[in-house]
Amino acid sequence: MSADGRRVVRVLPDVAAIDKEFDYLVPPGVAVSVGDMVRVDLHGRRVGGWVVAADVEPEPGMALRPLAKVSGRGPSPEVIDLAGWAAWRWAGRRASLLRTASPPAVVATLPQVAPPRLEPDVSALLADAAPDTARVIRQALELDQAVLRLAPGADRYLLVRAAVADSIARGGSCLVLCPSVEEARGLGRRLIRAGVPTAVVIDDDRPRAVAAEWASAAAGATAVVGTRSSAWAPVANLARVVVLDEHDEAYQQEQAPTWHARDVVLERARRADAPVVLVSPCPTLEALGCATLVTTDRQSERLGWGRVEVIDQRDLDPSLGPLFSPRLVDLARGPGRVLCVLNRTGRSRLLACAACSTLARCERCAGPVADPDGGSMVCGRCGTDRPPVCLECGGARFKNLRLGVSRAREELEALVGEPVGEVTAGSPEIDRLHQRVMIGTEAVLHRVDRADVVAFLDFDQELLAPRYRAVEQALVLLARASRLVHRSGRPEARVLVQTRSPDHPVLVAARRADPGRLSESEAVLRTALGFPPAVAMAAVSGAAAEAWIAAFGAPPGVVVQGPVEGAWRLTAPDHETLCDAMATVVRPPGRLRLEVDPLRL
Repeated sequence: MSADGRRVVRVLPDVAAIDKEFDYLVPPGVAVSVGDMVRVDLHGRRVGGWVVAADVEPEPGMALRPLAKVSGRGPSPEVIDLAGWAAWRWAGRRASLLRTASPPAVVATLPQVAPPRLEPDVSALLADAAPDTARVIRQALELDQAVLRLAPGADRYLLVRAAVADSIARGGSCLVLCPSVEEARGLGRRLIRAGVPTAVVIDDDRPRAVAAEWASAAAGATAVVGTRSSAWAPVANLARVVVLDEHDEAYQQEQAPTWHARDVVLERARRADAPVVLVSPCPTLEALGCATLVTTDRQSERLGWGRVEVIDQRDLDPSLGPLFSPRLVDLARGPGRVLCVLNRTGRSRLLACAACSTLARCERCAGPVADPDGGSMVCGRCGTDRPPVCLECGGARFKNLRLGVSRAREELEALVGEPVGEVTAGSPEIDRLHQRVMIGTEAVLHRVDRADVVAFLDFDQELLAPRYRAVEQALVLLARASRLVHRSGRPEARVLVQTRSPDHPVLVAARRADPGRLSESEAVLRTALGFPPAVAMAAVSGAAAEAWIAAFGAPPGVVVQGPVEGAWRLTAPDHETLCDAMATVVRPPGRLRLEVDPLRL
């Protein structure tokens, strides 16, 4: 309120280059609240923005302009505050985060939401469940922060219903995140049929429909279901959060700021004093580090993983090539849907010993090594170099393993005697169901909901990818494949893995349906090598990166490495140290990417 009694609000403009708030007068008779979306005059043009504070005292002598227009409802005050925290945590601007939190079309009023018909009695809901299933759900719901490790084939719907019932008993609403639009829609339909008023808030090309769901969520829908962006969705009286497939990379925003939906909802739930359940067949180390692990019994977990069969490519007849073993060809010629995965996009070439076919690996971290100058081998993961000698047989000659999806499809077509579909991330959705046998990058695993055989033609491309999360991401692929074959319902359904590393810990964990054994060893390795989550990390790149790094300097507790291929790496013992240091730097003009918590570094 100004000194003369006029009402004043503070507005954050939706302008990319401006992260500053401005005060505006509220015209007489106009109702406006924190979070509302408005139009204001700024530097000679009219722009959108959000009210971030109301009834403020402006600076003395400041000539204020009135609000030009109140457009409609926007993020709640709690989400406004959360965006400020996230802008610090991921070194970004609040406007980009509030844009995600806002409806894509004008929401002037909120609808009436019917009361739920689902009984808020969790015990009654679990009465007919298998004893071990009921046990782990109860245990997870009793914790403030839980990681529930459910096998790929387990049905998560009972957990979601129990979480919603618990939210009703608490007098609030439940937020459920799914990694894909299809899963969010399917779960929303099931909850609605169960008598739960549900808002499905997803990224869609129908802005009015999405805005209607956003309004329903803001009005108090009992369940709010959505994808990554729904971490910012309005939830009236947040009582509980469930994140399905917490491990999925879809939860991290690709554009900067690179916020992660899991971490956003963890902070949001902490502020609301709401419990969280993170669900995954193979939880990330980040999840395991912040919540209590809950697991089913070993028999239930083993039954929920598909059968994993491993082919050692070193034993194959060289004249047949490394991709299509006799076992694979037999399965491809048999009945049922067959998916063949050959990840080549964005992957480095692998080197193998010309004498014994053993892959060239790093002695320190077991990552892939390259031979850039012919004089030494350099690890693409940790940077260690060593002489170009095979660690298995002592050989000094190596061969490149070159792979390609299109050529592989032609060869597979000739072997099975029928058309083979090709799928990559850029393939049209309508092409996904035409052929019984399909080959492609990992995108093929997301184009169907079940398969009788999933075959990884060269899994070493995953095990030895030059990324510090390669091992974790490789197990995620096997879990996804396991879910598809489990849904087929056929006892002969299986995941076939072709590799030159049959005893790799990832494959041992998948065969034994025991992802915990991999998490333990991976945590030790990451700590020893100084990789997240043992440390906080950020990558800096772009035309303005050098100027930003120069301004950043060498703050206490932060190690600056680089540049390597035009990018710098920042490492600190924790996010508070890293993010506080990054927040002190004024962003220079020019293209700049600040990637906090890089997934694929």
